[in-house]
Amino acid sequence: MLQEVDLDLTAQDHEAFANDGFLIRERIISDETVAALRDEMTALFEGRYASGLVPDEVNWKPGHDPHVTRQICNGWKASPALASVVLSPQVGHVVAALNGWPGARIAQDNVLWKPPAGTRPGGALGMHQDSAYAGFASHSLMSTVWIALDDVTEAGGSMVFARGSHRWPHHPPAQTFHDPVDYLAEFRAAGGSEQDLVPVVVPKGGGSIHHGWLWHGSGPNNGQSPRRSIVAHCLSSEARFTDAVNPVYSRYKRLGSDAMDEAHFPVLWHRERAPSPFIAPYAAGALGWHAAGQSKTRSD
Repeated sequence: MLQEVDLDLTAQDHEAFANDGFLIRERIISDETVAALRDEMTALFEGRYASGLVPDEVNWKPGHDPHVTRQICNGWKASPALASVVLSPQVGHVVAALNGWPGARIAQDNVLWKPPAGTRPGGALGMHQDSAYAGFASHSLMSTVWIALDDVTEAGGSMVFARGSHRWPHHPPAQTFHDPVDYLAEFRAAGGSEQDLVPVVVPKGGGSIHHGWLWHGSGPNNGQSPRRSIVAHCLSSEARFTDAVNPVYSRYKRLGSDAMDEAHFPVLWHRERAPSPFIAPYAAGALGWHAAGQSKTRSD
């Protein structure tokens, strides 16, 4: 079943998001959901995929460098449990409402595991703007819901937001994203100052929502506990493919059509229609990825 996600908005939230480019929440999911997702994350990084599908990107496997931040992209395709959160209608509704979209679809999820300090700190993630990576889509503005699965501290490599930076010039994708020597280097080169930075320090189950052009990243984990999180990067429901080729996500574009197939970019919420119909039964474990004739998706 789809897990409860607490993302109600006030008028003050809309104003703060427009001004700052982000919102921080002390509670988004329950402790029970946190525990279930931690177990699911362990399975994913061990290569155990409940749906039978390998995620679109697996950027860490057992035996790889233990100090870099582990990352999986579109883990929802491998895990109904993860899908029950990142594909929830509340996630879609909040990003659509904050950005003035008629609806929202998932572009990509992230499963992130920043290891604790050992012989050296757990790896940083370079400062970047998410929408720089969405050139394969029209309406390429992304908006992101990030949820912590551990208590987050500044020493533990918390994410930082540069307040108001969604109004700055757009920057290309980060040259060094994983484990940079200085995770703030490109941000400083773009004119950013550490005085602009706001750490996202929340308890497990808390998190944030941020604008796609907001500068953000995270420093190394100097603590003794991992910093695990899940992320839902969303696009407008109106987004379609462009002529730009993405080496991963353009594989889902059909020749002769710019439509985004909801089997791979499902609509989470829309003000005039229901979400993609497979989401709820898939998240509940009632619909297997390879089952035929049980659910329909749209592609236009």
